[in-house]
Amino acid sequence: MTSIDRAWVQQAVRKIEADFNRSADTHLIPVQLPAFPGVHLYLKDESSHPTGSLKHRLARSLFLYALCNGWLNQNSTVIEASSGSTAVSEAYFARLIGLPFVAVIPKSTSQEKIAAIEFYGGRCHLVNSGHEIYGESERLAQELGGHYMDQFTYAERATDWRSNNNIAESIFTQMSHEPHPLPKWVVCSCGTGGTTATIGRYIRYQVYDTRVCAADPENSVFFDAYASNDHTLELEAGSLIEGIGRPRVERSFIPGVIDRMVKVPDIASLAALRYLEQSLGRRCGGSTGTNFIAALHLAREMHVAGEQGSIVTVLCDGGERYLQTYYDDAWLAERKLDIAPALSAINACAKQGAPLPWQLAEHCRSD
Repeated sequence: MTSIDRAWVQQAVRKIEADFNRSADTHLIPVQLPAFPGVHLYLKDESSHPTGSLKHRLARSLFLYALCNGWLNQNSTVIEASSGSTAVSEAYFARLIGLPFVAVIPKSTSQEKIAAIEFYGGRCHLVNSGHEIYGESERLAQELGGHYMDQFTYAERATDWRSNNNIAESIFTQMSHEPHPLPKWVVCSCGTGGTTATIGRYIRYQVYDTRVCAADPENSVFFDAYASNDHTLELEAGSLIEGIGRPRVERSFIPGVIDRMVKVPDIASLAALRYLEQSLGRRCGGSTGTNFIAALHLAREMHVAGEQGSIVTVLCDGGERYLQTYYDDAWLAERKLDIAPALSAINACAKQGAPLPWQLAEHCRSD
């Protein structure tokens, strides 16, 4: 690396660290579950990041990792394979340090996310399906002489999971004054698997008894790979819930840090968004609905067992990015998704303690 390159890298790192220093931590929001008074549920609100999602943390880590590894210079074009939110956040950081950015995303990505990528100066390169994003990103990187960030490989290793205000350290610090400061469960879903890896590793490093439950949507291989220990599994169809679930087992998915997995029906995830809108007075993204259903399932299980304690899950992004999909009744009707019965069932569970009507597929690792 030349001295000019070194100076540019140093300045780029300073810009990213200054941006982080300007940002406050994200909030931890309590969610009332009237039927389970001894179980306290919290949402870690990652939508309050500058780019509006949990992926802001990942993008920051990926850029610092690439810069400090010598993979980026002042002439680089940054390319990323994404279902949307990571691309939004990476476009933000690319603009911050003055680099062009290309997002390789499926055509099914919400128009709101595409607009956000372009707002931050990124260019969207659309492909037909989630299967195509990997190879096309590699091809573009070679064609443009750029760098493929490859979030699905590097998510679990780019983040400093021991501390450095990662999401896990933030959660446990914020929980310190709550009635049950050490959560019984932390629930999160898997896109790359990086967040689950960070949380699970941090818990083990701190020698906490907290368990990690990963929530997986329909049309995702993560649950089946976890249950069967077969990481060669692949699917043709992609997940309806943007940002989570994958057609292949990504390299950042670390099953050893997960204590339990739950498979959540899409109809439940989508109905959960309307329940959370009623409860919080705001809209959340689809992956938050998946997380909430898994957390509600665990809360009822704890209550039935006579246990008290806390559960923390992740509010991954806001619902403003899904106004033309998950919050559009015509979009739901076109896909024959009637969420009214599911919404009634969620209300009955959270407010009267009724069991959820779905037989959620589950798998636990033995201690």
